[in-house]
Amino acid sequence: MNIIESIIIAIVEGITEYIPISSTGHMIITEKLLGVEENDFVKVFTVAIQLGAILSVLVLYRKKFFDLKNISFYLKLAIGVIPAIVLGFLFSKKIDALLDSSTTVALALLLGGILLLFIDNVFTQNKIHNEKELSFLKAFIIGCWQCLAMVPGVSRSAASIIGGMQQQLTRHAAAEFSFFLAVPTMLAASGYKLFKYYRQNAGFSNHELQLLAIGNLVAFIVALLAIKFFIGFLQKHGFKVWGIYRIILGVLLLALIYKGYLPA
Repeated sequence: MNIIESIIIAIVEGITEYIPISSTGHMIITEKLLGVEENDFVKVFTVAIQLGAILSVLVLYRKKFFDLKNISFYLKLAIGVIPAIVLGFLFSKKIDALLDSSTTVALALLLGGILLLFIDNVFTQNKIHNEKELSFLKAFIIGCWQCLAMVPGVSRSAASIIGGMQQQLTRHAAAEFSFFLAVPTMLAASGYKLFKYYRQNAGFSNHELQLLAIGNLVAFIVALLAIKFFIGFLQKHGFKVWGIYRIILGVLLLALIYKGYLPA
């Protein structure tokens, strides 16, 4: 992977992290289209630069995250991230194996797209308007929903937002809690991947550190803009347009795989 490729992949990550179309799925396909060689560092890069995008939430919602008096907020995030930490640790190797599969991404995009076509009509009576009204149990259940995104192509934001709406949060409240929950989730996932790679390879090369730094910075800047766009768009248009996009992209990817233009 070179610097230009890392920048392109980071732009894709920043745009797609908060939109329910799967940032990991888009990065995997982008890497394959760019001809990036598949290796352990590329897998780490794909996960680690999501941290840059996630940290943009700390900037946009800094009053919420740095209100040390609101202990219940931190407890809800801690409880919500437990399922991802446990399952991520237990199934790390299987999750890594899925990162090589274009077919998995395509099918997950397609099936998730079909679900998003109808999701706005399913949860129409939701009454929880902010995180303060959310119980600890509901936070844990949303965290369980988030684990579906361990399959590349599912979308962490889509899984956790749908989980939030299933737990009676409004669209806006579910989206915001999804953003909040992403912070500890990606801190844990990125930290684990980086530490594991560091231990197995006796550190990072200067080139690898440069790629990680550039990737995270670019993803951070792009994600700042993407969050504001998504919240406004979601309020006006809901999820249907993203469902249509996912279906079209999933079918297109399956066709490219079938024709041999993308590795399965």
